[in-house]
Amino acid sequence: QVQVVESGGGLVQAGGSLRLSCTVSGLNFANYALGWFRQAPGKEREGVSCINRSGVSTYYADSVKGRFTISRDNAKNTLYLQMNSLSPEDTAKYYCASNVGFSGSSCYEGTSSRSGQGTQVTVSS
Repeated sequence: QVQVVESGGGLVQAGGSLRLSCTVSGLNFANYALGWFRQAPGKEREGVSCINRSGVSTYYADSVKGRFTISRDNAKNTLYLQMNSLSPEDTAKYYCASNVGFSGSSCYEGTSSRSGQGTQVTVSS
């Protein structure tokens, strides 16, 4: 059974930084592409950033390019999202998902993807 646990969210002022972490168990972590998704109230869930199995290839939504950095530590079964220069528009619940798909233009969850309960990120102006 796959278990996904996100952490690291919180309340931060505009311009600040947060680092999200996600641990995944119940699967061979290094064999799967992973991603971060977010959902703000009244909006659809969107792909923020994804990373391939080795960590060499990444995708970023245009809205976060240059501010967010995704990384993974396969030895620790952990995925990270470093978020800098945060703005109120980044306020959302952030979810980590396993077994995602991505190309140069999108990052998406499939039927076999699994995500956790999410971690709330709130950016005040």
